[in-house]
Amino acid sequence: MSERPSVQEIAAFLADVRASRTADANPADLLARKADLLERIADAMPGDAEAAELARTARAAADEAAGQ
Repeated sequence: MSERPSVQEIAAFLADVRASRTADANPADLLARKADLLERIADAMPGDAEAAELARTARAAADEAAGQ
């Protein structure tokens, strides 16, 4: 099982999302980070079907953005 994301990791991700609105950020990179965070949250909450579905949806979007 992977480690649940820290508050600092989530805050850093959100700061990067905000910064991406004014910079030339790669959306695929942000989507991959989002998917990783959501997968780790879902792993830490094994009985939460909604968290698992959200993580699967985020991973599919990240894979699509990366051309996989």
